[in-house]
Amino acid sequence: MRYISTRGEAPALSFTDALLAGLARDGGLYVPEMFPALPPETIAGFAGRPYAQVAEAVIAPFVGDEIEPAAFRAMLGDAYAQFRHPAVTPLAQIGDNLFILELFHGPTLAFKDVAMQLLGRMMDHALKARGQRATIVGATSGDTGAAAIEAFRGLDQVDVFIMYPHGRVSDIQRKQMTSVDAPNIHTIALEGTFDDCQSILKGLFNNHRFRDELKLSGVNSINWARVVAQTVYYFTSAVVLGGPHRPVSFTVPTGNFGDILAGYIAKRMGLPVDRLVVATNENDILERTLASGTYQVRGVVPTQSPSMDIQVSSNFERLIFDACGRDAATVRRLMASLQQSGAFTLPPDTLAKIRAEFDAFRTGETGTAKEMSRVHAECGLLIDPHTAVGVHAARKALDKNPSVPMVVLGTAHPAKFGDAVKKATGLTAPLPPHLAKLTEAREHFTVLPNDQGAIERFVRERARAAR
Repeated sequence: MRYISTRGEAPALSFTDALLAGLARDGGLYVPEMFPALPPETIAGFAGRPYAQVAEAVIAPFVGDEIEPAAFRAMLGDAYAQFRHPAVTPLAQIGDNLFILELFHGPTLAFKDVAMQLLGRMMDHALKARGQRATIVGATSGDTGAAAIEAFRGLDQVDVFIMYPHGRVSDIQRKQMTSVDAPNIHTIALEGTFDDCQSILKGLFNNHRFRDELKLSGVNSINWARVVAQTVYYFTSAVVLGGPHRPVSFTVPTGNFGDILAGYIAKRMGLPVDRLVVATNENDILERTLASGTYQVRGVVPTQSPSMDIQVSSNFERLIFDACGRDAATVRRLMASLQQSGAFTLPPDTLAKIRAEFDAFRTGETGTAKEMSRVHAECGLLIDPHTAVGVHAARKALDKNPSVPMVVLGTAHPAKFGDAVKKATGLTAPLPPHLAKLTEAREHFTVLPNDQGAIERFVRERARAAR
């Protein structure tokens, strides 16, 4: 399996090279040259199997012979042994044909753990095999940073630098990142928004001299391995609900489009997905794009679901590339327009193909709070505000087609957003025992200006790969 850039001007890479590269050198994102197909009988056979075994069957075709099968199997077993539920990603029913897929049973209580625990092990394995070090740089709107820090803390082969928007993440999200006292972990509170963090991140990768000197690698969902690892739970949840013998729909609260893109990949691999529903908060660029065909950046509005406070959804580029017939020239033109004017308009046939697969709904702050209250009143279940955005959108989608099971991706534990949950329900969501002392932990972080040069200097002074 080879990997090509969505912008068509970078060399094709192997899985391991794409894993370590993150962003392509032409600024594009890596995608496989083709999507492997899983026959219906294989998918049906996933029913009742341990999560790690399903993950091996789904991910192995993308890895090929890059990792020896026994070593890969051991990584999977170790990664998913870190989860507090035996099913890893269990389903909970909250209504007629309405389910929540609980993706928050990992070490940092967010869906990012499902991929990051595996990604850390794969990257460490690849670097050790090559006798190399890497400098991992990442941008987070809250959950990616904590998951990356947990997955890579203490590893000899890597130094990790995570940028988050100063004052724009929840207290628990921040402390999960800043309370880790490990010599290879560096947490940066950037004076700006998540989009500013992400813009600087792309700038670091596009500074090829800096990138090569410090051997940069990325763990955001720009990294293909992150996305493909998230594809697994679409298969495991669908077979519980009767797949592949019946279709299943999914609603995904999303900002950067990586988690819902994983559902699209699962569909391309043969999973009978009916609809993929984009759930947005007031930062509704994806809902506006599907409605009008024009992707136009506006200012970021702070909300109670901060991990979705995003206007530039990086992974949308991967979907556009596929929907426009893998025409890299079209992608380059659209991304250049976004860079120059903050907007682009999708070609009509590309928009039609996206609308054939996806729906999108927006939920405001009041609707989010009401959904948290409703779910608790009806089911006795506390959900976080991001999941509430997803449930609100899912109800709208179910009104259109109530006969197809709808799975909402529950992206975070309610305790990560305790203030929002308590305001909506009057109840406190307790942290699991392993994080009970987190609020008392000493924090370690550096506040830096929204300036790429300042970030480069900070990283260069601390990264061991350049020494």
